[in-house]
Amino acid sequence: MALLIRYLTAGESHGQALIGIVEGVPAGLSISSEYINHQLWRRQQGYGRGGRMKIETDRVEILSGVRFGKTLGSPITLMIRNRDWQNWTTKMAVEGSGTGIEKITIPRPGHADYVASKKYGFDDIRNAIERASARETAMRVACCIIPRKLLEEYGIFIGSHVISIGSAAITNRQKVDTLIKKYLHASCAAYKVTEEADKSQVRILDSGIESKALAAIKRAKKLGDTVGGIFEVMVTGVPVGLGSYVHYDRKLDGQLAQAVMAIHAVKGVEIGNGFANAARYGSEVHDAFGVKNGKVIRRTNGAGGLEGGVTNGEMIVLHGAMKPISTLANPLQSIDMKTTKVVDARYERSDVCAVPACSVIAEAVVAPVLANAFLEKFGGDSIKEIQRRYRTNR
Repeated sequence: MALLIRYLTAGESHGQALIGIVEGVPAGLSISSEYINHQLWRRQQGYGRGGRMKIETDRVEILSGVRFGKTLGSPITLMIRNRDWQNWTTKMAVEGSGTGIEKITIPRPGHADYVASKKYGFDDIRNAIERASARETAMRVACCIIPRKLLEEYGIFIGSHVISIGSAAITNRQKVDTLIKKYLHASCAAYKVTEEADKSQVRILDSGIESKALAAIKRAKKLGDTVGGIFEVMVTGVPVGLGSYVHYDRKLDGQLAQAVMAIHAVKGVEIGNGFANAARYGSEVHDAFGVKNGKVIRRTNGAGGLEGGVTNGEMIVLHGAMKPISTLANPLQSIDMKTTKVVDARYERSDVCAVPACSVIAEAVVAPVLANAFLEKFGGDSIKEIQRRYRTNR
């Protein structure tokens, strides 16, 4: 039976550290802290990020599960220390009564402040803010990069780029599609595209739209507001047959959508041309078969690489829609939960735009989903065993 990779994160935004445990990674996978740190660095980039990114320089420490640069098959423990902890040792103390610490009672519209406080019976919203914060995604990225490395061992690469920020949107994909086609011959095509996107402050591949996006972020900041956007995640090198059509919860497209939707502030996910296809005839939507050099191909990829919850050998394409961040410098109205009086929402240090970072996080979170589908079909207890099965059963 294939190993199941699963991960768990722990820690508060301003606590001592973020902790992650990754279980089910086969033995013999080469991994290093520097490999993970590069992805953590990418998560912190992007025009429109807030002051926290100037404080934290995320570096992972591997505490267990790896010896001499290779996984042992046992649980892997990761830690990222919060540098800002030194400013929060009193407010976020593990022990003590909390006497004298100001309680936060004014929730922000659109945030988890209110619902979490009602759910758990908190009289201090700080208890909700700390875990609901997108700071948690730093450890989520660190955990997910390990199965991403596993996929790369077998020529499966993940990449992303941003399609829109605010009203600045790529409507003519000719430049983008030309760039993607340029790299499609390479085994690591998706990551080649993501490297190009990383050259942009907003990870947009069209320089004209990039300028408009930067202006939209600047305008939002001046207004004390925030902006969201849409990103695209691509996966290349995927073999036919990952996933299943047999049961609803084993459909790979559903699992991928859940992983992306679970990222903070993501409120919409589509596979391929999902929403646009709803307004078209079937003859305009479905991907006709063809043969090239004796190999079955698709003439288009409107399905985004998945049919019936199973990979069809084409590039996997997902889109995620990130809402504007809910913390506003020019706040909306709220209520004081202690007095029930209508007041302005409070301001907690935040970003103006985090769509570029969200696209990097999305790259990461799809990795364990795909890795588990891969292990289900080709899995084993070690990298060498998987390699033998993969060569035999492709």
